[in-house]
Amino acid sequence: MGSARDIVEHCGVPRFLFTDYPLGNPCGRPYDTAEQGRLLDLALDLLDTADAPRTTRQSPLSWDDAGDWKANFMHVGPDNIDALRAAGEKRRAEQAAARNGG
Repeated sequence: MGSARDIVEHCGVPRFLFTDYPLGNPCGRPYDTAEQGRLLDLALDLLDTADAPRTTRQSPLSWDDAGDWKANFMHVGPDNIDALRAAGEKRRAEQAAARNGG
């Protein structure tokens, strides 16, 4: 299972369920156990039914109806740079606090 089709296919895996989702989410949206279960079922079906090496099957599921996630993925611009900077600073402060014991 994966969401980086070009990389996974280049590696030559024997069976591959491609999920056209943002990187890091090939098994579905976080906490969406129904979707994750459906993707697992698709992967297991591929494992059972693939009849040739290097078989790729694309999941029929979609991250969103409009397909906007690709247009907005990793977008940094005047409309969000301040919020992203603040989120990064907050994350770094939380990580530093965790390293220092709280």
